[in-house]
Amino acid sequence: MTCKAYVAIVMVLLALAPADRVAAQSERDPERVFDAVTAVTAEIPADARTAEALGTARAGTGVVIDDSGLVLTIGYLILEAMAVTLSDLDGHPVAAEIVAYDHDTGLGLLRAVTPLRRPSIRLGDSGTLSPGDSVLVVASPGRSAALPATIADIRRFTGYWEYLLESAVFAYPPHPDWQGAALVGPDGRLLGIGSLFANDAQRRPRRRQGNMFVPVNALKAVLADLLTAGRAPASDRPWLGVFSADHSGYVVVTYVSPDGPAATAGLRRGDIILEVDDQPVRSMAEFYRAVWKRGKPGVTVPLTLGREDHVTRVRIVSGDRYRYLKLEKTY
Repeated sequence: MTCKAYVAIVMVLLALAPADRVAAQSERDPERVFDAVTAVTAEIPADARTAEALGTARAGTGVVIDDSGLVLTIGYLILEAMAVTLSDLDGHPVAAEIVAYDHDTGLGLLRAVTPLRRPSIRLGDSGTLSPGDSVLVVASPGRSAALPATIADIRRFTGYWEYLLESAVFAYPPHPDWQGAALVGPDGRLLGIGSLFANDAQRRPRRRQGNMFVPVNALKAVLADLLTAGRAPASDRPWLGVFSADHSGYVVVTYVSPDGPAATAGLRRGDIILEVDDQPVRSMAEFYRAVWKRGKPGVTVPLTLGREDHVTRVRIVSGDRYRYLKLEKTY
């Protein structure tokens, strides 16, 4: 996309914006939006827990959100990284330190070791988004990776890796470089961070492919904790090491993390999770909530399972995901 085409899109979006959102021109400057996104590259040790699934060389986008070089990105890009690099305004690599990885939101924070010389994007209010709204998705390197998009839906997203986001933002069409990309509103403010490709970003009236974004309001609620503790209090939850899927009203185990709590307790691929502490669960969301409400990592979680042609019970001593992951090399 050329700069001229991008400016034309921005002008259309601004024309659609309510008058009270037409604020300082500098916030809506297309070049400012371009320049606030930075490349993120991460080097992961070969023995990292996530190396096989996510790779040892990861690349995506980060967004500068303050004048001290604080960069917001999607967490899996930097998970278990031993080295992370950003890019300054001239495209030169700049080393970064990992400030936070937060499993609850799925977000990560970085800080450049030396000045990036990039402007920052102000945080918007993702709670104002509605299906049909026009937005921009901007990935690194900026101008050439900026695409217009439409909000498809705002709904709960349940990830198979024990992840639950109550108000995920979905937009279409899909961006080819969605990992950490900035979702930007007509006023030039940041509304979300790109997380996933979604086959069903829009479900009705027609099915459309797109991307899922973590809403920026999820960050605003926990930013102080991320800066001081590296994660939000809600991430301190019991973890089982179970990958699962919803299937016809049942929760089916699809994978068990090696050496994780579920593997130690004997869970297998194909097990059907029927109950948590004698309470029926019929979806991954119900399953996660039932586990999390039991307390902190280390609590015992009783499960009733359907296995082959019989019902069995197991008791899993939950673990701490942050201890299982090899984070000592990061922060």
